Amino acid sequence: MKTLVSAWTGSKLRLQSAGVDSPVIDARLLVQAAAGATRVDIISDPHRPLTEDQSAELESYLARRERREPISHILGVKGFWKIMLRVTPDVLTPRPETETILDVVLPDLGEFQRFRVLDLGVGSGAILLAILSERPNAVGLGIDVSEEALAVARENASNLGLAGRAALLRGDWTASLEDEGFDLVVSNPPYIASDAIGALAPEVKDHEPRLALDGGPDGLDAYRRLAEEIPRVLRPRGRFAVEIGFDQGPAVRELFTRDGLEDVRVVRDLSDRDRVVTGVKKTFGQKVV
Repeated sequence: MKTLVSAWTGSKLRLQSAGVDSPVIDARLLVQAAAGATRVDIISDPHRPLTEDQSAELESYLARRERREPISHILGVKGFWKIMLRVTPDVLTPRPETETILDVVLPDLGEFQRFRVLDLGVGSGAILLAILSERPNAVGLGIDVSEEALAVARENASNLGLAGRAALLRGDWTASLEDEGFDLVVSNPPYIASDAIGALAPEVKDHEPRLALDGGPDGLDAYRRLAEEIPRVLRPRGRFAVEIGFDQGPAVRELFTRDGLEDVRVVRDLSDRDRVVTGVKKTFGQKVV
């Protein structure tokens, strides 16, 4: 009969053999989910037996992970920033690197400040909902071309009690949006070069939505659109922050270094890789009311 510790040990070995990058963590998460246990349980009560149903559930989870299905798809959830999100194959799995956007934008926004945020390519809602969870007087709009992704984002907004402050609409980037309507614009657009997708890890290339990955021949197609459209919807002194690939900093910064924007810079993530391009809209275009 399997115990928590033997199940964890056996699961680690199986995932190592399958080439999984993080077998120790993934094995623990799968054992916890199958056995209804916590990390503390595995440490404090390691010899607690698994029932037959729990063992069968763990076997099902392991078989899927051995086929390199992302653990977020197996468990259906993924933590991001300080929130837990529902995740499906219709959305990009939220990644820790994307939290760099929160590190960039939140210091400029007072805890009780009122502002409007726009998330272009909202996906699961990770960035938008994390910002709204931190700033109770903010409201936001998430745009995505995928209705399936929007359904996931709506579920996440509802689960987090943020549906009243987050509108989620199908659209093509900023098309049909009002000029100078937002104090903050964020985005994690597709940025993988088309011919590089085949070289990605199986968890990504075989299970993530291609629509959220494919950035065109050089990976920069979305940024060309965003660099032209974001200044139009930003209010004067409004900030933008877009996630980039680790080798795209200079190219994306150049695209956003244009009339109407200033302080355009590249920010590195905790792995010391280029991760976000951010900047501010100048005030000379401010409308007089």
